[in-house]
Amino acid sequence: MMITATELRALDVFPERPDTQTSYISAASGLVCVGSHIYVVADDELHLGVFSAGDNEPGRLIRLFAGDLPIVKADRKRQKPDLEAIVFIPAFEGFSYGALLALGSASRPNRGRGILLGLDPQGGISGSPEQVDMAPMLGPLHRAFADLNIEGAAVVGDELLLFQRGNKKHIENAIIRYPLLPALKALRGLDTDAFAPSAITPVNLGMIEGVPLCFTDAAAIPNGDVVFCAVAEDAGDAYLDGYCVGAAIGIVDKHGQLLSLHQLEQPYKVEGISAHMKNDTLNLLLVTDADDPAIPAKLLSGLIPLKAEASRY
Repeated sequence: MMITATELRALDVFPERPDTQTSYISAASGLVCVGSHIYVVADDELHLGVFSAGDNEPGRLIRLFAGDLPIVKADRKRQKPDLEAIVFIPAFEGFSYGALLALGSASRPNRGRGILLGLDPQGGISGSPEQVDMAPMLGPLHRAFADLNIEGAAVVGDELLLFQRGNKKHIENAIIRYPLLPALKALRGLDTDAFAPSAITPVNLGMIEGVPLCFTDAAAIPNGDVVFCAVAEDAGDAYLDGYCVGAAIGIVDKHGQLLSLHQLEQPYKVEGISAHMKNDTLNLLLVTDADDPAIPAKLLSGLIPLKAEASRY
């Protein structure tokens, strides 16, 4: 089955300050929906984009990291925090209404930090961003992967799942599993010892036109499975960009068994996904990255009928 993605809007935003020129998010890389709020991270920004699910008004930017990034693309690429994953964390100590966790790709030394943001009862941002450090996790992960590149995250029960994205040279898609609360403790610097995953499961997604499909984001669905997006990007490593020859949406269980895979009709470079169940249909929201700062990212919608997999849903 092919999936048709419908363009809903461009991710235009109000500038952070009147004297700045940023009027849209370009390189959207992660997506999560909480209540009526749509949260988007971009891999070349120091801000979080916040949009309303109820209208198409421009979003607003919430600063996550201090400073400014260069305008020139190559310089910006070297210095960016490369936030690639954002996930909702259910309520835990100190965060009565849950939190958002955004993480860098860890593909370079300056890309191993993230942000924890508390939420209010309506799912809005509450309080100031808390910076987190992926360092306790990275030693074991760099030993496990020749080209580490974390691109997605999901919470399933009491586990945090991270999604390793492969590339044309190192076809190493994998699901990395951690116990959730110890992982949060390590990220927040409450335990600085090396923190190894409880399991790493390789996942083979096949190819499009000779280019491997590789994870770009993931989101949990109610029965404990995970829906993901993947693209076939003709790039040789985790740093370089390449031409996107195709994209797909799939479902895995939390142990990495591939349950279904559906190609998108158009080769959107989809890098963020959110999903909710309605009757026997999985309703999707997706965000894109055009790898061109002159092109706004897009919010897309799509559907996956689940009748053929009714025994699981």
